[in-house]
Amino acid sequence: MFKAIELLPKGNQPLVLLTRHSIREPADSNGFASYQLPLTSLGRDLAFEWGQWLSANTDLQIASCLSSPIPRCVDTASEMLKGAQAAIEIPLNPQQQSETSLLNINQHNLLVEPGSFVVDIAQAGPRFKQYGALKFINCFLSNQLPGMKIPVQGAQDILRLLFDHLPKQDNHLLLAVSHDTILAALFAVMAGQTTIERKDWPDMMEGAFLWFDGDSFESSRVNWIWRGQHYQFKVQNI
Repeated sequence: MFKAIELLPKGNQPLVLLTRHSIREPADSNGFASYQLPLTSLGRDLAFEWGQWLSANTDLQIASCLSSPIPRCVDTASEMLKGAQAAIEIPLNPQQQSETSLLNINQHNLLVEPGSFVVDIAQAGPRFKQYGALKFINCFLSNQLPGMKIPVQGAQDILRLLFDHLPKQDNHLLLAVSHDTILAALFAVMAGQTTIERKDWPDMMEGAFLWFDGDSFESSRVNWIWRGQHYQFKVQNI
């Protein structure tokens, strides 16, 4: 993520940080992570420190926030916002420290499943449990799964959501917190990939920076930084 900071445009663009939630409690023995699994204390600390670092060491200011409604995503967003706020507050003494004023976290179903790519959970859910996450995403990318959106449509829906919530000022940042399967699928579609490998999977608290060149979503060019590499494509060509 530090490498990505060096590749961001300088002072002329509102940005998006689309990230996976922070470190959660372990999944079950089959590797399936219930939506009830919370962040660990380390996960909360990591989200706070990352938000604080971004605010203290870059020109970026988190100006709006989207999140999956799942608690570990909302909590990740909340801790990052607290960290960002802490970086700019310099109280003279504890008695003079005011209550932290945080942005509203807009919870959105396009950042969770069903919603992002899944249309019918009754059809898609059993196959997810049967295949596991990686095989499931690869079958989805090659249009082999019932109950799912066409991959391009799902990607465009998420990107339009981000575009519609972009901050209005340069150097302002939209924070969007989601899940590994959604980020893995979205990044693959954006890159034109029909298969991914385990090494491509987003880690907890890992994400991509995005920005849009163009006045309308349909005519825009999407730029994104993922693992230290700059990619771009036209929305209409996705």
